[in-house]
Parts: sequence; C-alpha cells; structure tokens
Amino acid sequence: MKDEIFIAGAGGQGILALGKILAESAVEQGKFVTFYPSYGAEIRGGTTNCAVIVSDEEIGSPTISKANSLIIMNTPSFIKFLPKLVSTGILIINSSLIDISKETNNLKKQVSEIFQIPATAIAQELKDVRCANMVMLGAYAGVKKIISPESVSKAIENTFSKKQELVKLNIEAFKKGISGVKPL
Repeated sequence: MKDEIFIAGAGGQGILALGKILAESAVEQGKFVTFYPSYGAEIRGGTTNCAVIVSDEEIGSPTISKANSLIIMNTPSFIKFLPKLVSTGILIINSSLIDISKETNNLKKQVSEIFQIPATAIAQELKDVRCANMVMLGAYAGVKKIISPESVSKAIENTFSKKQELVKLNIEAFKKGISGVKPL
C-alpha cells in the first residue's frame, strides 16, 4: 500500500497541521511516512499546501508529482491543484467553500472518485471554524481507511497536549468528518 496525498487550502486553515497529524497517525501505526510542507510567501490567506506519503515500504522521495488522494479546502486551491491528481485518484473537497455543481459531470470524467463534506459548516456547528481541517482529516480517514481513529486521536493529543479543550474539540471534529463524508 502506498498513498501519495496532496493537501491544499488557504493559509490559516490548518493545512500543515492536517498533514502533520496525518503523518504522525501513520507513523503511530508503523507505516513509512514523509511530510513535505510548502510555505508560500503569503502564508495567511494565500494558498498553502503539503504532501504526505504513507507506505508499507520505504519511500524514496518526499515529493509528489501526481497525487493518489487530493484533499482541498477552498476554491482557489481546487482550481490550482486539481491537475496534481491522477485520473484514478480520489478527490475530497470542503463543500462549504467549493461549489462544483456546474462542473460535476466534467469532473467525473477526470477523477475516479469524488467525495464532499461541508467541513467549514461542521466546524461552525462545533463553534470553532479552526477545526475544519480535522473534519477534512476525518473525511480522508473514512474514505481511505489507511489510518485508524485511535492513531489520529493520539496524534491530536500529542499536538494539543497543553490545551485539553482543543484535544476534545479536534477529536470530535475528526469523528464528524468520518461520519459526514459523502460520495458525489
């Protein structure tokens, strides 16, 4: 098993935290992992992204030319990074911020599987829009089944260990992502 995952969104949406927690979760399960963040000059507000590779075997390079999985948080990132997805790959979008209704038929010709989740709306229901990234991670975990909820919970605990209220919030957001993701 090898999944090359590309994650993109706006600076400030927790894209790098999502990638880091995904990577730590896979390490927790004994997988080989690379995490390759990309910091743009604009940071907050501009597009930001990272690449994560999870594999049962050693990984030769942390870079990804084409991804098997694409997790996209906003429309500018969708437009910019969709070409990075292989035609047999899966696309997971934040349907709160990305409207693909006019492009659905064309997308279904380009991409093997498309999943959507209203991550921002779910995060708003949880009273903290910053946890939308963990909703997206839950969606990925629910679709791909490569990382376990237990390993993600442990990685979230490690990341937010000084603020227990954030641990609880992010684990709840993650679980809502698993149950809320829907195929298009």
